Amino acid sequence: MREFIVEADGGSRGNPGPAGYGAVVCDAATGQTLLEAAEYIGVATNNVAEYRGLLAGLHAAHTLDPAATVHVRMDSKLVIEQMSGRWKIKHPSMKPLATEARGVFPADRVTYEWIPRAENKHADRLANEAMDAGARGERWSPGESTAELEAGAAGAAGAAGAGDAGAAASATPAASAAPAASAVAAGSSVAGAMGVPPLARSRERGRAGAAAPHTEQRPEPPGQQHPDGSGRQQPTTRGWSAAPDLGTPTTLVLLRHGETPLTPQKRFSGSGGTNPPLSVAGRDQAHRVADALARRGTVQTILASPLTRTRETAEIVAARLNLDVVLEDGLRETDFGAWEGLTFGEVRDRHPDDLNAWLADPAARPTGGGESFAEVAARIAVTKDELVTAHAGRTVLLVTHVTPIKTLVRLALGAPPESLFRMELSAASLSAVAYYADGNASVRLFNDTSHLR
Repeated sequence: MREFIVEADGGSRGNPGPAGYGAVVCDAATGQTLLEAAEYIGVATNNVAEYRGLLAGLHAAHTLDPAATVHVRMDSKLVIEQMSGRWKIKHPSMKPLATEARGVFPADRVTYEWIPRAENKHADRLANEAMDAGARGERWSPGESTAELEAGAAGAAGAAGAGDAGAAASATPAASAAPAASAVAAGSSVAGAMGVPPLARSRERGRAGAAAPHTEQRPEPPGQQHPDGSGRQQPTTRGWSAAPDLGTPTTLVLLRHGETPLTPQKRFSGSGGTNPPLSVAGRDQAHRVADALARRGTVQTILASPLTRTRETAEIVAARLNLDVVLEDGLRETDFGAWEGLTFGEVRDRHPDDLNAWLADPAARPTGGGESFAEVAARIAVTKDELVTAHAGRTVLLVTHVTPIKTLVRLALGAPPESLFRMELSAASLSAVAYYADGNASVRLFNDTSHLR
């Protein structure tokens, strides 16, 4: 029985915005590229494009050998976890795609694995080529395979008869979103077996066969609409921070939830209190920040603390961005014990010794057995490490609370624990931390919420 590896990816320049997918089928034993597929699919979200890439890869593998076993590798945590059955599929636009994907091969012949973004360059490149073609008003057409381009960049142009081995097959896209806009066989034996005629090169190679450089970051649209709605074009950016020499960072965009009835009164509101919902003002703030994030168009995944106020904020943003919300318990607020619902002045009057100890020592707990700042920092550090690993190279929105956001910023800056008392975060404010491959991080603060009004 043959075994294939399918690597797939998809992207949207706007989320939702102009979107495309890429997929590649390799022989598991030899690593040889057998088929490539890519297509510009019009306006869609990142997640829909990723599912379309999965479908394209599975259908391409099925074309080669319907009896094969398939190992799918993708950098989309959402798709991998949903197709593995560990996460529920809630969004209506993705349910039919997942159902179709499960029907290509029997379930016992397909396995799924999440891989970092850096290990999915082949499919990512194809997705970007498809989006580039769509931006030109053209249909993606295969030239050299990615394997040939990489060989050319390494100075191996023309080796092993790679020159005219590429071949293409094309099928009419079905209304059900079935893939197969194009596929290219990397070896003449595969092309012959499929009865595909040779295809002339669709792009010229540079001197000495060098390939055009590839960026791991999905490109932004040619210009973003100015936030004031004027239509003035803004320069293209690399997401929330730019350092191309360090590679694509993993960016955590930090959003504090909108106001609750306790927020204007500056009362302690942690994970052990009444779990208040958003107020009317808080819901309005959430809608405004959702619009701001939609204009930026870089968020690919949304995670939220399980508390009511963060869930509600995240759901409002997710509806605007057409994404799902994944709950992450590590993002919950501090448990303030007996101080829940009290103002700072009330705590000072009722528990002066405990308050003084808490202000002086990060290991001190609030009255009644709440969490210390040291305990919260340990929890947040573990959560951060897990998220950066799971979402490598992606932009992830974390909808959380004051202490987790301050702690993430403090840890990124290498600041002491007492710095927590020197930060203030407005309701529905945004910050961001970009984590790079060399272990360093950079912080951006967007605490002024006037842009949301």
